Amino acid sequence: MIPTQRVIIGAGLTILLLITAASIGLDVKSRSDAARVNHTVEVLKKISDLHLWVRRAESAARGYDLYRTSGFAEEFQAARSRITPALGELKLAISDNPDQTALLEATAPLILRRIAVAAEAQRMRENGDTEGVKALTDRAEGRGLMERLTGNLDRLAAAEAKLLADREADSRRTGIVLLGVDLIGALVILLLVAIQLRESRRTTVQLQSSLQETQAAKQALEAAVAERTEHLVAAHDELRLSVNVLQSTFRSMAEAVLVIDRERNILLSNPAADRILLRRAGANLVNLRALSAIFHSDGVTPFKTDELPSTRVLRGDAFEELEMIVRPHNGNQVRHLVVSGRPMLDAQGAISGAVLVYHDATISREIERQLHQSQKLDSIGKLTGGVAHDFNNMLTVISGNTETLVSQLSGQPELQRVARLIDDAAERCAELIQHLLAFARRQPLQPRNVAINSAIADIAKLLRPTLGEQIQIETVLEQGSLTAHIDPSRLTNAVLNMAINARDAMPNGGKLLLETHRVVLDEAYAQANVDVRPGPYVMLAVSDTGTGMSAEIQQKAFEPFFTTKEIGKGSGLGLSMVYGFVKQSGGHIKIYSEQGHGTTIKLYLPPGDGMIEIAGAVTPQAQGGAETVFVVEDDTMVRNFVTSQLQALGYKTIAAADGQAALQLIDAGQSFDLLFTDVVIPGGMSGRELADEVAKRRPGVKVLYTSGYTDNAIVHHGKLDEGVMLLTKPYRRNQLAEMIRKALGDSGRAAV
Repeated sequence: MIPTQRVIIGAGLTILLLITAASIGLDVKSRSDAARVNHTVEVLKKISDLHLWVRRAESAARGYDLYRTSGFAEEFQAARSRITPALGELKLAISDNPDQTALLEATAPLILRRIAVAAEAQRMRENGDTEGVKALTDRAEGRGLMERLTGNLDRLAAAEAKLLADREADSRRTGIVLLGVDLIGALVILLLVAIQLRESRRTTVQLQSSLQETQAAKQALEAAVAERTEHLVAAHDELRLSVNVLQSTFRSMAEAVLVIDRERNILLSNPAADRILLRRAGANLVNLRALSAIFHSDGVTPFKTDELPSTRVLRGDAFEELEMIVRPHNGNQVRHLVVSGRPMLDAQGAISGAVLVYHDATISREIERQLHQSQKLDSIGKLTGGVAHDFNNMLTVISGNTETLVSQLSGQPELQRVARLIDDAAERCAELIQHLLAFARRQPLQPRNVAINSAIADIAKLLRPTLGEQIQIETVLEQGSLTAHIDPSRLTNAVLNMAINARDAMPNGGKLLLETHRVVLDEAYAQANVDVRPGPYVMLAVSDTGTGMSAEIQQKAFEPFFTTKEIGKGSGLGLSMVYGFVKQSGGHIKIYSEQGHGTTIKLYLPPGDGMIEIAGAVTPQAQGGAETVFVVEDDTMVRNFVTSQLQALGYKTIAAADGQAALQLIDAGQSFDLLFTDVVIPGGMSGRELADEVAKRRPGVKVLYTSGYTDNAIVHHGKLDEGVMLLTKPYRRNQLAEMIRKALGDSGRAAV
């Protein structure tokens, strides 16, 4: 081996070792940076948890101050018990930061003192120490402590947030340097290969020339050539081994890497590029632009030609984390890509090509979108539940009185027609509110174990006259026992709504397919879909061969009042109601659709775990009676309406506006046969708490609840509590009469 070759090989191996060492060091640092970032995120979470428990304790203390209910006292004690462990965990987490530790040491006494002040105030109120409470309130110590400790916690969080930003920036810089080292190593090795090959050719020419010049030294020269050839083969083998190591690293990268020339021809690509970009060496990036629409991160603004990554990098721009959305024209999956680029320079400093690195962020962006959509739907649901109570109170009075007007105006047809119009409008308003409550997950479900195949077969029979002859209905039901724990009436409404939507999507006729299957949603699916718990489900799929939905419409399909139908053809609440029913039942819903090819909506319902339950027989319409009904209703109009309706049915009535007034009448010896109370009433106690207090005074008392929407007083996990009877507002006279008789049990027992 000649000296020049030794120098080249030695230099190559030295450079490779240096690059490998640098790459390993940077990789270790990158892992260290990631660990530090994760630690900072965990500290921020612990600060947030501590702040949350302190606020919950503060809120529960205020709630107890306002309403004196045991629920707030229990909530205060629960939050109080979590604060000390949260302080300990946070102190341990920030022990490596003296400044943060000092600030927490100063904050901990404030938190403990604030909780102690709240506990002392609660104890005084329980013991009736009004003067002590007043003195404690006048000092305003609790408010001052809360402001100071909140400020300290905010400073803790701000310091950690800054530290997180610094560590994330450091981690990104390390990643950039690591990528640069890898690319430089590859370029250096390729350059050494070229130099070695050129040197080999030069040596061969020299040997051939020497052979021709002297025939006498032929044998010795042949031996020398053989020796040198052997050394060259060994050098090539060593170099080939080094290149194989580099190629293995290059091929195992998760990011797509492209090396292009000035004409955008792909000179080099790794398998990730074939998978993510569907591009490989020999292709041209211009085709990517021709086969796909490329947008900025907002998904709306298209990339201009001079903004494309390949154009920018060949212009000399080096950039990091340029986000782009690629939508293939053939309908393949939309991809969110984050691109980094570096130009390559030749020996004269001119741009000879570029290196582009693509990171596929599709899954993470989809999870972010689902989380945002779920939060938006939850916010709309909370707003809906908040206004439903007052609306249903008003509708109870309107619909009840218009029903009376219709019956009493039989001799005046014109006025009776007007009254019927009002009654119909009130009925439509009531249906609208019920649909909104279904979306908001505030409807009182009565789930039971249902044989899903039998239920779907019965629903399919009901759909045939509804959908018409132009729609072909087919069912594919999994064999064997298939039980779901759901409210069967809500399931019927849900399938009916989906079937009507499918019919409207097939104006020229088509096929509606109902399928049932046992499925298991695994951890991977749960991670890709927000609010999904892994495990077994009963899947019900409703498919049509209609016009399908675009991706934008699918993202808004569950929002209330969103509809693609003409004005007056739909309220936009059908799928919203289905969404609320499935979520409240503990299930999951997913839309699969392609424009021009139809839509499939899959409902993943919780499986049943017992015997199939048969619905009870429907009782005939009940009449009035002579018992005494105790009405507790805070709304004056509703209270007057209910008492007048009950009196018209023959009942004697007693009325109170809140729980305290009702208890005073009962303590005074007032007798009655049935307590008919609203769930949401003022005065510091709910209707459920009032019923519990009345039961202590009158054991065996019969109770009928009414409400415009359900809350946690009588409904838990979306299911009406065992043994609870509820008449939902608004209701008709015959519904009132039937539920009163059902609650009384037609026993005719004496008043209590």
